[in-house]
Amino acid sequence: MISDKQDQGTSRQFKGFVEVRGAREHNLKNINLSIPRDALVVFTGVSGSGKSSLAFGTLYAEAQRRYLESVSPYARRLFHQMAVPEVDAIDGLPPAVALQQQRGTPTTRSSVGSVTTLSNLLRMLYSRAGDYPEGQSIIYAEAFSPNTAEGACPTCHGLGRMYDVTEKSMVPDDSLTIRERAIAAWPTAWGGQNQRDILVTMGFDVDKPWRELPQKDRDWILFTDEQPVVPVYPGYTPEETRRALKRKEEPNYMGTFSSARRHVFHTFANTNSPLMKKRVMQYMLSTDCPTCQGKRLRPESLSVKFAGYDITELSRLPLKRVQAVLKPFAQGTEPGHARTETEHPEQAIVAKRIADDLCARIEVLLDLGLGYLSLERSTPTLSPGELQRLRLATQLYSHLFGVVYVLDEPSAGLHPADKVALLRALDGLKKAGNSLFIVEHDLAVIRHADWIVDVGPAAGEKGGEILYSGPTEGLRQVEASRTGEYLFREAKGFNSDPRVPKGWLKLSDVSRNNLHSLSAEFPLGVFTAVTGVSGSGKSSLVSQVLVELVAAHLGHQLPVEEEEGNELERDIPVTTGGHITAGMEEIKRLVRVDQKPIGRTPRSNMATYTGLFDHVRKLFASTPLAKKRRYDAGRFSFNVAKGRCENCQGEGFVMVELLFLPSVYAPCPVCHGARYNAQTLEVTYRDKNIAEVLDMTVDAAWEFFDEEPAVHRALTMLREVGLGYLRLGQPATELSGGEAQRIKLATELQRSQRGNTLYILDEPTTGLHPADVDKLMTQLHHLVDAGNTVIVVEHDMRVVATSDWVIDIGPGAGEEGGNIVAAGPPALIAKSIESKTAPYLKALSKR
Repeated sequence: MISDKQDQGTSRQFKGFVEVRGAREHNLKNINLSIPRDALVVFTGVSGSGKSSLAFGTLYAEAQRRYLESVSPYARRLFHQMAVPEVDAIDGLPPAVALQQQRGTPTTRSSVGSVTTLSNLLRMLYSRAGDYPEGQSIIYAEAFSPNTAEGACPTCHGLGRMYDVTEKSMVPDDSLTIRERAIAAWPTAWGGQNQRDILVTMGFDVDKPWRELPQKDRDWILFTDEQPVVPVYPGYTPEETRRALKRKEEPNYMGTFSSARRHVFHTFANTNSPLMKKRVMQYMLSTDCPTCQGKRLRPESLSVKFAGYDITELSRLPLKRVQAVLKPFAQGTEPGHARTETEHPEQAIVAKRIADDLCARIEVLLDLGLGYLSLERSTPTLSPGELQRLRLATQLYSHLFGVVYVLDEPSAGLHPADKVALLRALDGLKKAGNSLFIVEHDLAVIRHADWIVDVGPAAGEKGGEILYSGPTEGLRQVEASRTGEYLFREAKGFNSDPRVPKGWLKLSDVSRNNLHSLSAEFPLGVFTAVTGVSGSGKSSLVSQVLVELVAAHLGHQLPVEEEEGNELERDIPVTTGGHITAGMEEIKRLVRVDQKPIGRTPRSNMATYTGLFDHVRKLFASTPLAKKRRYDAGRFSFNVAKGRCENCQGEGFVMVELLFLPSVYAPCPVCHGARYNAQTLEVTYRDKNIAEVLDMTVDAAWEFFDEEPAVHRALTMLREVGLGYLRLGQPATELSGGEAQRIKLATELQRSQRGNTLYILDEPTTGLHPADVDKLMTQLHHLVDAGNTVIVVEHDMRVVATSDWVIDIGPGAGEEGGNIVAAGPPALIAKSIESKTAPYLKALSKR
């Protein structure tokens, strides 16, 4: 390691240092380190090297622990407390604020306005300075929120939408009979058959086309709230049922009737299955609430106007437009200001003060490139990068000083043009007397640092050491550093020999979010990068419309989005225009590789997701001892009762509840974290039991299973996308979005390639060191060489420069975007005058 205090001249410019001694969190190898305060410090290193363990797991965790020591035990329960870090000592550590990319619990009741607290100010503005109708008394700020009893529309309870079912929605084909499942909304399996048998008992004709049944019978079957209980004779014809009833024959069982509407609403409200919810939702029609017209507030609140807008109308405008509306009030130049000042001076003062505060806060958001968002936009629809910048804006406006801000890849999801504003914001925090500790892979942010802490040399067990700590230029001398290699070497420049498209996938009339009647052409058989500033419409075009249209054409069922929160509160995706006009004959399969988790519980892990664990369990089942004991492959699953430790149910840990403190998870005292019972652990394959295999890293397992082709192939693919450092049994809940995406990609790569597949990836380089990006690109280009089409939404200019074709969307964000500005090979895009991507591509080729 190169000394962190290189020379006294360098150290003198910093006011003080944070001294870390004996840090051992995760893979950190008992490191000692000095980091300057009041500086922009960037932690670098390949994925899995130990950067986050140092920045978040050690420095932030210790700062939080010290702060919470000063808080009452009762109040401590309200914090999400991190584990106490494995470190001997940290001196000179100021209080810390973490700005991570985790969402927290998503709910549509959370919005841009609530995260930034702008909505609170806006409600106050309407309450105290709004224009009220003649004779209406003043209402308080909370009455302008749809989340309060005072403000919510009484008809739709603040949802803005009403849900109902109709005969047409539940019986799409009225030429069918009830026996032929005319009532599509009823369950498809036994549940539906049960309802049909009940109707036979009740004397309804289940063999007559639905349209020929009397209207009163149809209405009763579909809409009644009655639930008669009747005898059921399954398998009997209507005639046999009538005879059985006449002679009072003992029924098979007593059945309870439930109308189609009752079934739909009851299932929706009570099922825990996302698939069941999605199934019944297709029979529910959503309409704007007739009372509030979808605005979610009670009529009295909507009758109050400011600058001619009600509060919902203003909240739906992009922030850039909101600022334009408020500025004249903040400056006192609004046309009616003089009259208001004379007639209602207190109202004029309130309007000026609140509008001034709102404008100042919005200015910070505009500086961070978020002017295209509206206050009403719900947080689950934001990217992690957008959410992190919203939180950053709130901190910028708070004017704290003497604080350490610990940031997790603030450049994630940002176009190079937006990074300029981000770096300006970070400099503002530093200038105010704060320290910035940033975990980052982006070379532009790393170049901007005052001090670099490079962790490595490799990932996992081969990382956890400090290769360098000092000013940026000094990293040039560190040969072991992968970061230095990319920071100071010459860029490769453009792809000099782009592939020729073998056809075109053409879309027309695309309308979604800020795309309006757009036509787009995607080349087939090549690698395409879709670029544009954040919010320009890239994801709307590629990850939403293109995916949906191709999936529908191929008859693919897109996976159900397992989101938390109330489905009725979610924004319904606007399925507006768009259709494919050519090119589908070249596409036989669609693969979308996104960053959603591979599982939501610790029981899900990389080994189970990729399928390699199935092969491993079979190997253990084929050992002599397993055969002698008649253990099958299921015995070696920690999810099955026969093999797992019953004390912890195969979790590996038990929860210890502590009064007034967060619950602590301790290794299971019976299996000591192994997850299996003692008998199962007696079985070994090449001297390792199943728990020891799950504890291996991908790299170690690759050497261990070198004679097992099925396992070795899966492990090879995981290594080639840069995941050699992960443990096979690492819980899905510990994986980042980028790691989850690469596991999905590796799972896909191990399948035999047939060609004619369309691969769509949304920012696959997120969370990747440049060295890992190169590995990933090699694999994606292999897919194209095998006859497939790869389309990526991407901000990394190195990736864009090596693509075959670029589609640049913009020119700006939100209302100022949504158009294809330029399309062609990277060298051509670099010459575009309108494109905001062009200057950065051009600069890359010159570096």
